[in-house]
Amino acid sequence: MVKDNEKIEDLGLKGYKVIQSKDGFCFGSDAVLLSRFVKLKKGARVLDMCTGTGIIPVLLWGLCDLSGVEAVEIIPEVADMAQRTMVLNALSDKIHVHNADLKDAKKMFGAHAFDAVTCNPPYMNAGGGLVNPKDKLAIARHEIACTLDDVVKSANDVLKPCGKLFMVHRADRMCDVISTFRKYKIEPKRLAVVYPSEGKAASLILIEGARGGKAQLKLESAIFMYDKDGNYLQSLK
Repeated sequence: MVKDNEKIEDLGLKGYKVIQSKDGFCFGSDAVLLSRFVKLKKGARVLDMCTGTGIIPVLLWGLCDLSGVEAVEIIPEVADMAQRTMVLNALSDKIHVHNADLKDAKKMFGAHAFDAVTCNPPYMNAGGGLVNPKDKLAIARHEIACTLDDVVKSANDVLKPCGKLFMVHRADRMCDVISTFRKYKIEPKRLAVVYPSEGKAASLILIEGARGGKAQLKLESAIFMYDKDGNYLQSLK
């Protein structure tokens, strides 16, 4: 189940766990933040893009009443960890992991197949420095295998009318995110800005868009990761 270079992390939610790499490929607080930000109707069918080791599908299964989740990850070794995570949690019949390119989502699942898409995409623009295109961490962090444009276009392809796209991204790319949502007719509906702590510059944004929705954006309360004493505030409990 777990290989020599791996470890099991307890998610603190209904006994669920996730398999992680000891040498780098681990989930971060952004996955927890996105899972808490997501709002879904009972029985929703969800596609998680750039799923990594499957953290967001597992958290969503624990937090929401879903009918099923499909998860896509392009890196074979990481997709394998995600598949074993589902077995570990007895969720492999509910959350299906695919080692595939998210740009093929429409071909794999069909048009308008999902009520919602979630994504914690690569944050770094591919033009931002020398990057090894074969490095697993580089692929996860930089727009090598997919761009923001690819993610939103694929989401539009597979979302039902008024279906929701939920995404976490870097705060300094807010304009890119909003303009790309609108380019593919996914109207931004909710936005929350995440700060490390009071007095610090924003680090992340959480955004929800609706396919074909009307123009009306709700700016939600600011989210702070840590209090003044350095205590983490965003647990799932």
